[in-house]
Amino acid sequence: MIFAPVIRHATYVAPRVGDAAVQRFLHHTLTAPAAAPHDARATGVNVQQDDKAITVQLDVPGLSREQLAVTIEGNQVRVASAEGAPRRVQRAWELAQDIDPQASTARLEHGVLTLVLAKKPPQSSAVRLAID
Repeated sequence: MIFAPVIRHATYVAPRVGDAAVQRFLHHTLTAPAAAPHDARATGVNVQQDDKAITVQLDVPGLSREQLAVTIEGNQVRVASAEGAPRRVQRAWELAQDIDPQASTARLEHGVLTLVLAKKPPQSSAVRLAID
């Protein structure tokens, strides 16, 4: 007598409880919308705004002042770590209003970079023409 293994082909196999949990986790991770920039717990960034300035706090643990560069150009602000830094940081924001770089400040304390970005008051570009 010869014994041969029986191979069954099921058309549907219900996932195990653990498999379903992994599938839900992967689905949520891949399809979840990006966290809002003001959600400090999710992104390590906290943004506050008033009439005169925008304050941005960014978590950058392990980096020194020399390893960070902050660039302001019009209404765009960029923060990047230097090459060779122990951690890579690269963030950019486009704000609704131009920033005054001379009145803005940056401070690094206990791994938190605090940018106080002074808003530039809107200037009229209207020109008065002389009537001949």
